[in-house]
Amino acid sequence: MTTEEAERPVMIVAVDDSEHSFYALSWTLDHFFSESASPFKLVLLHAKPSPASAVGLAGPGAAEVLPYVDSDLKRIAARVVEKAKGICASKSVNEPAIEIVEGDARNVLCEAVERHHASILVVGSHGYGAIKRAVLGSVSDYCAHHAHCSVMIVKKPKHKA
Repeated sequence: MTTEEAERPVMIVAVDDSEHSFYALSWTLDHFFSESASPFKLVLLHAKPSPASAVGLAGPGAAEVLPYVDSDLKRIAARVVEKAKGICASKSVNEPAIEIVEGDARNVLCEAVERHHASILVVGSHGYGAIKRAVLGSVSDYCAHHAHCSVMIVKKPKHKA
């Protein structure tokens, strides 16, 4: 890492396998990264659920299923990272730092902010209503309240019919 790169503030962009996540990445690249230079060092971060949390099983038979679930989660993570790298390359943003971290997305993102001393965290918004958000939880809401940096929530525009 060059001295110039080490001095640039860090921007973490959360990516998952949703269209909202990829829209947020694309929007961020369009608005903060130009072909000539960017004021930020870009870190793409994918939070991979643990096999046990993805299955939600406890009891007989769970141990036999976990290796298959883990394999699928690794395959999904690789696909997410490849698509994110493709979006970066299409916008002439070469070689972003990439991390795949196992755990709950809310905790993984807030811990990454601390680890990288990030200046900004970018997350997509799934656009859940109040009830879905209450049941499923909102990663963006959690990060907005707990991350020790600015949090930008990028919403995908709703197309009017």
